[in-house]
Amino acid sequence: MGIAGELLKKEIRVRIMRKALIILISGLLMAFGAVAQENGNRLVIGGYGEVALSRHFYSDNVYRYSHPDNYKNDKSHGRFDIPHAVIYLGYDFGKGWTMQSEIEFEHTGAGSAVEKEYTEAGEWETEIEKGGEVELEQFWIQKSFARALNVRMGHFVVPVGGLNNAHEPLSFFTVYRPEGEYTILPSTWHDTGISLWGEAGKWRYEAQVIAGLDAFMFDRDNFVGNGAGSPYEFKVANNYGFVARIDNESVRNLRLSLSGYYGNSMHNSFPNDMRDTRYGELKGATAIGAFDFAYKSDHLIVRGNADYGYVGDAATISTVKRNLTSNSAPYKKTPVGQNAMAVGLEAGYDIFRLFNAGAGDKVFLFGRYDWYDSYIPASGQQEYEYTARHVATVGLNWLPLPQIAVKAEYSHRFFKSQFNNEPSVSIGIAYMGFFNR
Repeated sequence: MGIAGELLKKEIRVRIMRKALIILISGLLMAFGAVAQENGNRLVIGGYGEVALSRHFYSDNVYRYSHPDNYKNDKSHGRFDIPHAVIYLGYDFGKGWTMQSEIEFEHTGAGSAVEKEYTEAGEWETEIEKGGEVELEQFWIQKSFARALNVRMGHFVVPVGGLNNAHEPLSFFTVYRPEGEYTILPSTWHDTGISLWGEAGKWRYEAQVIAGLDAFMFDRDNFVGNGAGSPYEFKVANNYGFVARIDNESVRNLRLSLSGYYGNSMHNSFPNDMRDTRYGELKGATAIGAFDFAYKSDHLIVRGNADYGYVGDAATISTVKRNLTSNSAPYKKTPVGQNAMAVGLEAGYDIFRLFNAGAGDKVFLFGRYDWYDSYIPASGQQEYEYTARHVATVGLNWLPLPQIAVKAEYSHRFFKSQFNNEPSVSIGIAYMGFFNR
């Protein structure tokens, strides 16, 4: 049939699969809706989604940091996107047993996979039909023994940092997710394991055991941000990660939180060939600590975060990734720094309150500041000064209803003087809510 014929057949199969997926999800929602009417509040259906339109007044050339003078007069470029569209499905079986699932479409879908073809001399093979992702972001079953003791097993959100704890689009003012934490940490960080959590008075705690991060997915531009992902049909768990979070709400309208992660990240990739090499004892201990807070009254919202990350053996891991992994392997080749940091603060005030305007509408005038560095090198590692960034954002959020936000902002990313700053404007609309409540 030839290459053209094979490509046509593949495209037809992809289109059929996409339509079948849409029909299946629609049918499930209709069926679950009928069940919800019969079972009251035992079934929960909800979700969130966001649309973003941006214009960037800087170059999008991949060499704009290595040769900034060549690109300082480049034309602006625009991007339209649907960053996230999510469907929640939850059910209360009774006697303390519940389940929740979350299907997420990122950037309107996906059509990509990476495989190691053993029938073709072990070559890595990548097929891309369309960008984006379709993920089962959550799927867990929980037994609740008491308010202070709940056990959850399955795939769930890892609440390290403020953004992972509250990643829905009405939980931040900016059109896109806050840049600092989104860059250096997995976001939304979700993984498979066991979680123990509970509430007592003004305190909430959570402890998790999950699959460990993969050092071969760490890199210069995102630190450990890609380390929770897996290009395979399974998640490698040669090493385990340990997560803890504690929240306190003793002060009215204020939540204070500490969270962290620890685990070894080397030898957590596939195939696990390097245990038999001279790097077999390399651990790549990875630690993350985070503080975040949120103050929320009727007309004033203030949120902030501070995150610090550490990767042991960073210089050696960078050498191993560069020299010992196949060029076609689905791993990151750029070096990983020993540390990364992110600090963010945003505040918004409902200006409609000043004029007694609107029938329940709110318009928040907000400002946000982020500083982050995704690559702080160990001694002897190469410097990349453009990884340290300051971002200032101002804008408006109009909430015509509590579940809907229309957003507009101006953002300016600042670098050291030898680089070009990066201003942009964005508008967006987002919703978040439950459909059967």
